[in-house]
Amino acid sequence: MNINFTPFAILWAVLALVVLVMAGYRKMVSGHEDETLHLTNPSESAHQVSIADKLEHIDKWGKLLTIVVVAYGFVLALAYTYQTWVQASTLVR
Repeated sequence: MNINFTPFAILWAVLALVVLVMAGYRKMVSGHEDETLHLTNPSESAHQVSIADKLEHIDKWGKLLTIVVVAYGFVLALAYTYQTWVQASTLVR
C-alpha cells in the first residue's frame, strides 16, 4: 500500500501557517496594550479590558491550534516512517 503524503503535508503546512499568522496578529494586538493600570480614566480602563479579552481569546485558539499542528505533524511523520519501513522490508525479500 502506497499513500501519497503530499495532500496531508500541504494541510499541515497550511495549519502551521495559520499558527504563525495568529502569532503575528497576537503581537500586533499586544503592541496596543498599555502596561500601566488606569483606574481614574474609565475609557482607558475599558480599552485595557478589551485588549485583555482579545489576547485571552487569541491565546486560547493559538494554544489549541499549536497542539493540533504538533500532533498532526507527529502522526504524519510516524505514518511516513512506517510506510517507508514497510516498503524497505518488502524490497529486501
